[in-house]
Amino acid sequence: MGVKVSVIVNVHNPGSRADACIRSVLEQSMPADDYEVIFVDDGSMDGIAERLDTVAAVRRNVRVLHLPHTGSPMRGRNVGMAAAKGDYIYLMDQGDRLERGALLSMYDRAVETDADVLVGRLVRDVGPPVTAFVRSRGRADILRDRLLSLLTPHKLYRRAFLEEHELGFAVPGGQVAEQAFAVRAYLQAKVVAVLADQICCHIGEREEVVEDPRTTVAELRILLADIDAYVSDVRQRDRMYGHWFRTTVLKPLLSSRFFASSVDRGMHFRLIRQLVLDSFPERLDRYLPVQLRAVATFIRTGRLDQLVVLANSSGRAGLRADLSEVRWDAQVLVLGLSVEVLGGDGWPTRFRTDGERLLWQPPRSVDARLLPDSLLDVTAAIERARIEVYVRHSETSVIHYLPVAYRVERVQDGRRHVRVRIVGEARVDVTAAAHGEPLKAGQWEVHVRMFGGAHQARSRVRRPDGPLNCLGVLAQRPRMRLVVPCWSDAGELGLAVEPRSFSESIALVSPGVIIRRQEGHLYVVLPVPYVPPSGGPALELVLRNTARRPREVSAPALVEPGVPGKIAGQLVAKVPVKRMMPGKDSLGPGAWLSSLRTADDEIGLRFGLEVRRGRIEVRPSAAVDPERRSAMGTDTLLHRIGRRLPGARHIVRLARAGRHRYLRD
Repeated sequence: MGVKVSVIVNVHNPGSRADACIRSVLEQSMPADDYEVIFVDDGSMDGIAERLDTVAAVRRNVRVLHLPHTGSPMRGRNVGMAAAKGDYIYLMDQGDRLERGALLSMYDRAVETDADVLVGRLVRDVGPPVTAFVRSRGRADILRDRLLSLLTPHKLYRRAFLEEHELGFAVPGGQVAEQAFAVRAYLQAKVVAVLADQICCHIGEREEVVEDPRTTVAELRILLADIDAYVSDVRQRDRMYGHWFRTTVLKPLLSSRFFASSVDRGMHFRLIRQLVLDSFPERLDRYLPVQLRAVATFIRTGRLDQLVVLANSSGRAGLRADLSEVRWDAQVLVLGLSVEVLGGDGWPTRFRTDGERLLWQPPRSVDARLLPDSLLDVTAAIERARIEVYVRHSETSVIHYLPVAYRVERVQDGRRHVRVRIVGEARVDVTAAAHGEPLKAGQWEVHVRMFGGAHQARSRVRRPDGPLNCLGVLAQRPRMRLVVPCWSDAGELGLAVEPRSFSESIALVSPGVIIRRQEGHLYVVLPVPYVPPSGGPALELVLRNTARRPREVSAPALVEPGVPGKIAGQLVAKVPVKRMMPGKDSLGPGAWLSSLRTADDEIGLRFGLEVRRGRIEVRPSAAVDPERRSAMGTDTLLHRIGRRLPGARHIVRLARAGRHRYLRD
């Protein structure tokens, strides 16, 4: 039987960044005789060509093609596709990596659905989530299934389909030309399938390339001509036009790169204005958010000055996502959310009221008389406002969307202004959140994204005011596993699935520490997410100072169980405190890092203590620098007394500066 899949990887001076990619394509679960790997080297000078030749010499399913340097991956992809022997071709870059079973899963699904193009689930290591993988599709629709958000080359293509339609990349080609290849494949394929059940490829961070606007405009005109040739339905064509109108034409005009460059700005504006007048009529503005509708208006009227003012005045939108409630409903974590979009100034976005209508307020420096109320009307968009809540694995970047119920509220803010807030409830079912399967072990971040009428933004979910809910539960599927809500030092919510030990489960929630000082002792109280029936191993709280001469203070810790499923337990340790001349077993002035010790292990906690001037304060452990040294040298009692004298630090600095000055020749 012949080769089933050909994997084509472009390589150019990757250094060590390609190591993960090379390992991932060589260690596939598909038998080596069933797939081949073609590395296309674009004139690399860092030794990668020789390394790949060595790999090819010992791997019969690996080939290396050496090309003179072109500076673009397009020609390498074309050469690789021409040399491929597989029934299907998969394209990827040197910074990407495949999951071990990716090729076998994608090939089987492509054969099952008879797909010309199959998109396996992609995960970005950085940046926003990929939204097209909510569910698998045997026959995907280009608009309904958000395929326009998947325009990178990372797909499985039937080789006979590419040859039949003579599909290839424009050379040298830029980003729009790369997108045009995917669009032509979508439009000409009989079947496009989406595999969302299994992660196939992790997309690495791609280098940002500054492209000539003339190249971008020329490539976009070719892409739009392809859409005209293959899409006859006017509404569908308008929606596709609206995608590039928004992402490629208008958004770059609000970037710092555009308004900071006065030399190229005029030429760029003239090119874009002619393109808009030729190809993007006003009826397409219905697919734009209000801010970009204003940009389109300034382009059509030739007001570069107002466009620059708008770009300078428009900060990036932010998001405030607050928790109103965190509770367990059996094995489902219920999150009460209150979400608002923030403007570039950091304050919630306000809208002007006109009867029942809501109108966007442009920045004050923009001449609002040029923008009619019909353009500023965002009433319908706000009625469609929504939020998406998802969890993201902190190590693998895997994303799973959560079910969420919400309502849109108008909050009065003055006589003629309102804010828009979405109040909702998301549910994290740890036994079924991963497409019906349990969440994998590890730490999961909780994110929310809001589409709020005038803007969209995303953010981590922040902690509520008051005590933290640190109660853990035992999930029953696929086996008994502890699941704990935890919090970052910045107060952002996470979810830890299957902590490795009893001590680690306490360390995860240790930012919820409470301290009380009483009768010469400090009582340290830590939440305990789950106390096993045995009570857990014997624990000891350890505090180490960060002075030049480290000192350790330890105290036995008592664990008190809570109410299973309702109230978390707690750990209490009693530490002696002495302000002047503390003994070896007493807590004294300085910064102290904390940890938990068992008979077999010791794990650091996520808080430290600052003891200064008779006061004791809790600090995040990252804020307590273990390498910090006294500005006056050795931290003796005399030095501590000297630091309290007015002007002592200044005198020492002058003395040191004078000593070094007179030592010079």
